[in-house]
Amino acid sequence: MSIGEYKAVLDIGTTKVVALIASQNNTSGNLDILGIGASVNEGLRKGVVINIDKTVKAITQAMSIAEQQAGVKVKDVTIGISGDHIQSLLTRSIIAIPNASREISEFDVQRIIDDAMNVKLPSDRQILHILPQEYIIDGQDGVIDPIGMSGVRMESNVHVITALLSAIQNLHKCIQRAELTVNRMIINPIASSNAVLEADEKEVGVALIDIGGGTTDIAVFKDNVIRHTASIPLAGNQITEDISSGLGILFNQAERLKRDFGHATIESILHEETIMVPGISGRNPLEINKSLLARIIGPILEEIFEHSFEELRKSGYIHRLPAGIVLTGGSSLLHGNDDLASRIFGMPVKLGIPNGLHFGGFGSDIEHPMFSTAIGLLINQKNVPNTKSEEKKQEVHPDPQQLSTQTEKKEKQSFIKKFFTFFDEL
Repeated sequence: MSIGEYKAVLDIGTTKVVALIASQNNTSGNLDILGIGASVNEGLRKGVVINIDKTVKAITQAMSIAEQQAGVKVKDVTIGISGDHIQSLLTRSIIAIPNASREISEFDVQRIIDDAMNVKLPSDRQILHILPQEYIIDGQDGVIDPIGMSGVRMESNVHVITALLSAIQNLHKCIQRAELTVNRMIINPIASSNAVLEADEKEVGVALIDIGGGTTDIAVFKDNVIRHTASIPLAGNQITEDISSGLGILFNQAERLKRDFGHATIESILHEETIMVPGISGRNPLEINKSLLARIIGPILEEIFEHSFEELRKSGYIHRLPAGIVLTGGSSLLHGNDDLASRIFGMPVKLGIPNGLHFGGFGSDIEHPMFSTAIGLLINQKNVPNTKSEEKKQEVHPDPQQLSTQTEKKEKQSFIKKFFTFFDEL
């Protein structure tokens, strides 16, 4: 295998931190997953850092596991960001083309983006993404790619995504204290869409709903362009908290019940089952059945989907999504989730899972919605080569024998199973 430059990403979520290290295979052109690390994170709430020390600890632990597995020491990472502080707005940029006989170039497109950077924002907000949606050349609208066209005036409807400045700064502090450097920051729904959406879905119209731990992130695509983004402060942790308070059990016990026995609807339960939950501090164990669990889970999921429906309605694309809804994120795996969502949205719904066949190395270990954001961050980095200065920051120590031994371990126990076992033991 011919190994190219190494790329590292961090998905810093409310419940977990996932670290991935990969390289581009110069022979196949695909990404080879060389290292996977994950750790439980107690330093975020609803996507925002509330405890720097705990977040740094989770980042360090996840990255150390990935580095040990890959046999590589990295310094530069691309990170994902989420939270209900992330907002978007539409603006219009206008530039003049100096010479009508000159073709519109990439430089002119960059001028449009630079013009959009001048949009007035409150002092506590910072631009994360500038995303042109369509171009208008001398009044001719609907242009997706203006490069090579001629005209004297170019306009663009631009989707601007911003975040709270303090939230960005606190994430940067956590990365720096973990002795890493941020080379790029991408909002989670854009990253996840790279991992689970197909090009034809983005073309005809599709909405991605990523149900994470602290937030549910939404992205709407039409004509291969992102049309709307939103974040809802309701997600998997709220489901777990409702189970914990409703049954009077520990949070970790509730998380395990949700993951192993959770159903979104009673109709999705094929075989009723009684689950024994150990009592707290020597008290008698509790007997809980799946139907009771579903009656707790169902209402909060309905609330998540109803808020998501409202966001799609506000986007103006609720009736322009032939490909329907794609669900991803850790809580998307609840049994009957797709049926409940389909009933609320009134359109087709499918589960979005990263396809490990598109990756070499440990690719089969990332076929789980919990990896959607991290894999999307890697895909985004695939065509972003490191500069020479960035390459010098990385200390590369590949050990083929170590990789061979890790492959044997992989066959015995999947990484996902290891992570959930570790979570249950906390």
